[in-house]
Amino acid sequence: MNMKRVVLQAVDVYKSYRMGTGVVVPALRGANLEVREGEFVAIIGPSGSGKTTLLNVLGLLDTPDSGELYVDGIPVVGLDDDELSEMRLRKIGFVFQYYNLIPILTALENVELPLILAGVPLERRTRRAMELLRMVGIPNMQNHKPTEMSGGQQQRVAIARALANEPSIVLADEPTGNLDTKASEEIVSLMKGLNREKGTTFVVVTHDLEVAREADRILRIRDGKLYEVDEL
Repeated sequence: MNMKRVVLQAVDVYKSYRMGTGVVVPALRGANLEVREGEFVAIIGPSGSGKTTLLNVLGLLDTPDSGELYVDGIPVVGLDDDELSEMRLRKIGFVFQYYNLIPILTALENVELPLILAGVPLERRTRRAMELLRMVGIPNMQNHKPTEMSGGQQQRVAIARALANEPSIVLADEPTGNLDTKASEEIVSLMKGLNREKGTTFVVVTHDLEVAREADRILRIRDGKLYEVDEL
């Protein structure tokens, strides 16, 4: 039995969107989720099933209509914008399909960004950013800008950036969706290695069943609810 602390919990979360025509589209309809420290969880489901909405709610980028949400045991529903920003900065790392790196910054500067926002002094943040680039296997890319790197290298920078402030959890939205097979395998292997060796907690939303099979637990989102999957 896993007695590790719960780092992310959603209880009966509902979220709907109002379209321009006034039509209300339900995306989450009572979603429940519990992620413990050190887990690697995959969430799968077809387009339009609510995967991205769920990730936006879990990442505090969007607010649920109802239900409860806890990050590291702290209730987040009802926090104001500043408190939510602080929580995202300190507790949650994000990895996106299209990397979301800042094009005019080098790899090192992109990784340093969250550390700057967290007020980490220059010398310490440069040391930490270099350590992270080494950890993700691209220390020689520190002065390269995103246009000078392959997709796989950019995603490694994005993962390093996500880990900068030692978050309780990393949320990854289709992290291999823009990569070829070889780069995809390398990124999955990197995330699994970080999970195994560093205890980094990952929740990965993916269409790719090969990625999902690497997870400790697989959840399927269907009709706005989450279901455990025994096998794919």
